[in-house]
Amino acid sequence: MGEAREVMDRLTAALDAHDVKAAAECYATDAVAVTPDQGEVRGREAIAEYLRQLTDGFPDVRYEPQHGHESGNVAIDEGYVVGTHTAPLSLPSGESVPATGKQIRVRSCDIASVEGGLVTNHRFYFDQMEFLGQLGLLPEMPS
Repeated sequence: MGEAREVMDRLTAALDAHDVKAAAECYATDAVAVTPDQGEVRGREAIAEYLRQLTDGFPDVRYEPQHGHESGNVAIDEGYVVGTHTAPLSLPSGESVPATGKQIRVRSCDIASVEGGLVTNHRFYFDQMEFLGQLGLLPEMPS
């Protein structure tokens, strides 16, 4: 196992333990994350806040890995984010979605570039429509 895989596994374990501080320590201070919902998030502290919002809204959130890959300094994880929306979820607009009590199981893919034992670039991929649909937050389509 190479450095990229080790760092990605440590990051995933920290998030599964809901230890945002330990997760933040996996990132370089000037790391950049690109997310479907918030776009570019710059810096360790801002990335930690992004992750904290998820763990706050889904206190039982966990990752179900399906495939893990590594090539050079890049680790790729494919799997599912699973959890129950039991607390308010902050939105990029600054608004908050009240707890729905609904469970999600959303496909995801994460690609992390690692330099010197820290994530420098992390690209999060998940389908926002799938996420919102599972929470029951999409408008009903006319029949």
